[in-house]
Amino acid sequence: MAESGPGEKENEPGPGEKEEGAPARKKRRLAAGERYVPPPRRLSTGVSFGAEHFAETSYYFEGGLRKVRPYYYDFRTYCKGRWVGRSLLHVFSTEFRSQPLAYYRAAARAGRLRLNEEPVRDLDIVLKNNDFLRNTVHRHEPPVTAQPIQILAEDDEVVVVDKPSSLPVHPCGRFRHNTVIFILGKEHGLKELHTIHRLDRMTSGVLMFAKTVEVSKRIDEQVRERQLEKEYVCRVVGEFPEHQVVCEEPILVVSYKVGVCRVDPKGKFCKTVFQRLSYNGSSSVVKCLPRTGRTHQIRVHLQFLGHPIVNDPIYNMEAWGPQRGRGGKIDKTDEELLKALVEEHRSRQSLEILGISEEDLNSDAEGDAQDPRKDTEDPVSNDVAACPLNSDTDLETLEKSKKLGLCENRDEPTGANSEEKDPLCVECKITRRDPSPKELVMYLHALRYKGAEFEYCSKMPEWAREDWVE
Repeated sequence: MAESGPGEKENEPGPGEKEEGAPARKKRRLAAGERYVPPPRRLSTGVSFGAEHFAETSYYFEGGLRKVRPYYYDFRTYCKGRWVGRSLLHVFSTEFRSQPLAYYRAAARAGRLRLNEEPVRDLDIVLKNNDFLRNTVHRHEPPVTAQPIQILAEDDEVVVVDKPSSLPVHPCGRFRHNTVIFILGKEHGLKELHTIHRLDRMTSGVLMFAKTVEVSKRIDEQVRERQLEKEYVCRVVGEFPEHQVVCEEPILVVSYKVGVCRVDPKGKFCKTVFQRLSYNGSSSVVKCLPRTGRTHQIRVHLQFLGHPIVNDPIYNMEAWGPQRGRGGKIDKTDEELLKALVEEHRSRQSLEILGISEEDLNSDAEGDAQDPRKDTEDPVSNDVAACPLNSDTDLETLEKSKKLGLCENRDEPTGANSEEKDPLCVECKITRRDPSPKELVMYLHALRYKGAEFEYCSKMPEWAREDWVE
């Protein structure tokens, strides 16, 4: 089941919505000192992404990774209710703290901040209801695996693919072009796709899209009626019991920003059925049948059972303590746990594996407490991606952007020497360690997706073979 994306509000253009043009200015006389605020743009439902979006930048491949050349992008939003009566300077200083105020002043001088399509000259300007804000940034995306997306089936109604690990399904957080939706649109000409279910970014496997709203609604009805089944396979630590294991521990979201959950009595009801397929003396291959669709459900339940996924970058970490969360024993507060997880990845220079950066961690933590996303009761949408948010998420509607110009020569074979540095961009001044392709693979795979009238399967991953050795 699809969830609403971060930052999408009732009067904001989000995925699937289009602006119908700039509002016409009212012909009335303004009082002295009065600032004109145009009426909200009318929105209409429509195609989420098209040629204009796909042309924002291009890919290049290097070291087994798919990379996106940096590009200019517009974050857009209408004035939030809590911003009314506050100055733009105050909003930036309290809600977008990953950048210093000096950055926003420089951005204003460079014409990258616009209010109601007029350049912002003074950050002390007081915001009003219906104000429309545009913030142009130089955007860098984390690399993902270069493994291609294999199309398993396609007809007039659906497209079914085998999603590689490390790829988000759709734009979220720091990812836009390095997503399944964008790659299918740009490289396979598959546009106007409707998400039926989602997989966590690090989870690979069968992923299904509808080609029309009607098909999406029909399959969604099957989801609500619990007529769909999904089967996963994973490789876990140790010798998993030979008999069937059913875990019904409730799961609570600890942090939307980092994307961490845990077993907790205050959490939501969950049920997962597990059956061991093989054991090679050190790790086991396990079949997983989720009966509910909570965030990271399979991964959290396996951790609770004492058999976390072998290379899980969240739930098989030392930060959880000596038992690594077995039996729900953590002996840390949520804040201590998050700090320990971040520090462990920071020491390994692997924050990018979590989909976050140092700048993300410096942003306002308020987003976790007020995140609007909810778990769905989709019994087959297990491990829905809780995409980590970034500092600009409240400005992002993940939709129509203005192409200001690209940062590279498209004829260059790679982006390493062809990118122009943006003087205001912090990312341009930072050299990050690229993850290895191996780091971008987690041993959890959606093997089968079955409905009343269809069944789609992928091949068993290489790491799931009975004789496989690390």
